[in-house]
Amino acid sequence: MPSGELVPDTIAAVATPAGRGGIGIVRVSGPKVRAIAQAVIGRLPESRKAIHCSFRDAHGERVDEGIALHFRAPHSYTGDDVLELQGHGGPVVMHAVLEAVLDAGARLAEPGEFTRRAFLNGRLDLAQAEAVSDLIDAASREAARSALRSLGGDFSAAIAGLVAGLTELRALTEAMLDFPDEEVDLLHRDDAGRRLGRLRAALEDVMAKSRQGSLLRTGIHAVLAGRPNVGKSSLLNRLAGAERAIVTAVPGTTRDALREAIQIEGVPIVVVDTAGLRESQDEVEQLGMQRTRQEMERADVLLVILEAGKLEAPQGPLPEAAMRLTVVNKIDLVPGVVAGRRGNEVYVSAKTGEGIDVLRAAMLEAAGWTSRGETVFLARERHLRALGIARVHLEAAAAQAARWELFAEELRLAQEALGEITGSVTADDLLGEIFSRFCIGK
Repeated sequence: MPSGELVPDTIAAVATPAGRGGIGIVRVSGPKVRAIAQAVIGRLPESRKAIHCSFRDAHGERVDEGIALHFRAPHSYTGDDVLELQGHGGPVVMHAVLEAVLDAGARLAEPGEFTRRAFLNGRLDLAQAEAVSDLIDAASREAARSALRSLGGDFSAAIAGLVAGLTELRALTEAMLDFPDEEVDLLHRDDAGRRLGRLRAALEDVMAKSRQGSLLRTGIHAVLAGRPNVGKSSLLNRLAGAERAIVTAVPGTTRDALREAIQIEGVPIVVVDTAGLRESQDEVEQLGMQRTRQEMERADVLLVILEAGKLEAPQGPLPEAAMRLTVVNKIDLVPGVVAGRRGNEVYVSAKTGEGIDVLRAAMLEAAGWTSRGETVFLARERHLRALGIARVHLEAAAAQAARWELFAEELRLAQEALGEITGSVTADDLLGEIFSRFCIGK
């Protein structure tokens, strides 16, 4: 450690979920691991070899027994010395073990502090660190797979490839600024244009995969809207595969928004059934319709439900922001109407299930999901924003191909935006915001 650099605290926390369980883990990381191990279990275990031992408090009283594991720096999760005490998973027992560790010289870790140390010690870059949280919070198996790929470095490698290409192009451009020559300038301009074109294409590919992954991470908010009795609740039940909503022939049965979480091709979707939109003097029904319009404003995909044979649009204006699909329901009641998709309209029968698979595919497509079997990156909003900024600067660079100073500056700004994704360019306040959302113990 460089002279004058502060020695980091030794931190500790329960690393398993709150509540009762068969096993509970207290994790310790920092320079006092050896002393804490000596105080709590009597000795420091050999690195990466589990030992069975008793856990004792500051008075020498046994509070639990279990397995102790030591991971020597820098070959640990955080890059510091790490000790894990694996005992019985009762909350009282875990609190007692944690209390013993704190009495021995550790302090309680803040949310995400273990992973933050892994980032600061170079064990993970920032995108990989965020993938740890995304893996824990994954709402579907496909989201978990994508988070695991990001944790393994796939997303970071794609960003690193873009940065390497920018670095090379910037070096050539700086050389042109230092050694101007008209003949060389013409050759370099052509070469720079080709290189920039390849970089822009590669960036578009990363952005497309990132937008796809963003859907896996955040899910899709799909809202069913229409007049009363067009079959919105029946459609919700059919999509959910269970009787979640009350279905009757009486108009206005649904008075409040009913949410059901489903998955389509591994993409999490929250489908919202809403009150029917029509003219009504009923105060409760009016409140329900007001909530319907609020849900519609927040929708990623708005499913406008019509009844086959009538095709009456819901009363009132529909929001312009959401992607919209028209779903013609109850085709089983109109002879000659065939299930399927025609343009932006999907013909289905919630009663028989005809056309429901087509509707599922149309919902994903409307939200921007394409099932191509390709790797997707579980991107966050800040990743998409940084990629968008990089794209703007590369577009500006293309427009400044004859002015090398401006061309080089746009390349630098694009590289800086990409650096924010992996953490090579990162403000401390951003780190605080990111890691504060982690759970304690991770």
